[in-house]
Amino acid sequence: MTSQSSDQHSAMQLLERMFEVEMAFLSAETEDLGALATAFHPDVVVHEPQSLPYAGEWRGHAGVGALFRMMREVWSNIGVDGLEAVRSGDTVFMTCTLHLTARRSGEAVSQPFAEVLRFRDGLLLDGLPFYYDTGALSTLLARGR
Repeated sequence: MTSQSSDQHSAMQLLERMFEVEMAFLSAETEDLGALATAFHPDVVVHEPQSLPYAGEWRGHAGVGALFRMMREVWSNIGVDGLEAVRSGDTVFMTCTLHLTARRSGEAVSQPFAEVLRFRDGLLLDGLPFYYDTGALSTLLARGR
C-alpha cells in the first residue's frame, strides 16, 4: 500500500535526492548525520553484499553514515551514469553503470549495477544493491594492499 505523501515523488526524484545527499556526505570534510534525514528514513536499512569490505546491514542514520565512511575509505571516486528507474508503489527498481576508483591503487572499474529501494514518505527505508561482479571489485581492492 502506498502512502499519499510518497505518491508525490517520481522514481527519478527519489533517486536524485538520495544520490545528492549520499554524494554530499561522501565528499564533505565534516560529517552531518542530520543531512541524511533529508533522504533517508530514521529506520533505514541498507544491505551490502558479504563479499565487499563494507558488508552487512547498516541501520539508521548512524549506520548509513558509517557505511558511507567505509565506502569513502575504499573508493576515491564513486559515480553513476545511465540511471534508469521504475516505481511500483513504494518500491523503486533502478539500474545504472557504476564507476568506482579504488583509493589505494587508483585503479578504476565500471560495471552494471541495480538496486531495489523501498521508500516511506519520500525517504529511503530499505536498500538492496546488486553489484554485477563483487569478485572483480574484491580483486581490484586486493591489488591496492
